[in-house]
Amino acid sequence: MATEASSSGGTFKKSIIALVVIIILGLGITGLVYYLHYFGPNVTDKQEYLYIHTEANFNDVYQAIREEGIVKDTTTFLWAAHNMHYVDRVKPGKYHLTPGMSNRHLINMLASGNQEPVTLKFKTYRLKTNFAGSISKQLEPDSIAIISLLDSDKFVSRYGFTPENVYTMFLPNTYQLYWNTTAKSFFERMNKEYLKFWTPERKQRADGMNLTPIQVSILASIVDAEALHDDEMPTIAGLYLNRLKHGIKLEADPTVIFATGDFTIKRVLNRYLNTPSPYNTYRVKGLPPGPIMMPSVAAVKAVLNYKPNNYIYMCAKEDFSGYHNFATSVSEHLANARRFQQALNQRGIKR
Repeated sequence: MATEASSSGGTFKKSIIALVVIIILGLGITGLVYYLHYFGPNVTDKQEYLYIHTEANFNDVYQAIREEGIVKDTTTFLWAAHNMHYVDRVKPGKYHLTPGMSNRHLINMLASGNQEPVTLKFKTYRLKTNFAGSISKQLEPDSIAIISLLDSDKFVSRYGFTPENVYTMFLPNTYQLYWNTTAKSFFERMNKEYLKFWTPERKQRADGMNLTPIQVSILASIVDAEALHDDEMPTIAGLYLNRLKHGIKLEADPTVIFATGDFTIKRVLNRYLNTPSPYNTYRVKGLPPGPIMMPSVAAVKAVLNYKPNNYIYMCAKEDFSGYHNFATSVSEHLANARRFQQALNQRGIKR
């Protein structure tokens, strides 16, 4: 009887030990599964960024993650997203992905809206469509949304502009914005930069030339189109200011090209000079109603810090260096023009 009792006791102990081992193993497996679901590496190296559009919901995000191969295991991501209540906390933006990032890290970043800023760059553009196209490649709003605001009298008037001159508000530079910045917010940011640029000192300089900041920028757009070299800009600005002061038409060739809309023209012929347009300064006295291109900051500063001179005329140098011959008299200018025309003929440039 004692032997049987001892045997039964040993079996019970073994059963208890086995049960404890099973529980420990179960907890270990559960813990491992929990770890892998939350903390295990899951993000791949297939995409550097995840773009979540405005108005996107969780299904849109999940579909993008699946289609772009952003995570190795979509099932664990889905499980973690639901358990971390991300499905109701989707925020738009451009999110930087690190290979090996865990579900927990990824979801925390997305749910908090911890996106990476965009380094927005734009240069001088001739047309609004070119500008809008460049911005739409860097931010979420499409070019149509940007153009519609540029052409809206009601919208741009809030900032003191018209659709014709609103282009002067934008200062080519590099800016930090978030990818999902709306078209309107983009305008607001650019207006702040514009107001920051136009300090009381710069406004005073413009006033001293009998020009508004907008007019300074319109003139700067012509100077920018004329000058191939920045160091010549202040001289060209001084020449045009002389013409404005004396009531002489600007007669700037770039305005004729802009008026024709044919930007392949390399030689402005007499037949182009009569192109009917408020931008054609051979026909219209004074400044055009708006810029003929988005002026560079260098050109705006060149107008504000123009080089005083007595020049009334200029013509491109015959050596095609990009510099100009300047003149104070018609006879001197005609001599410069003949040399340049001969150089064009020698190179076979007919238009």
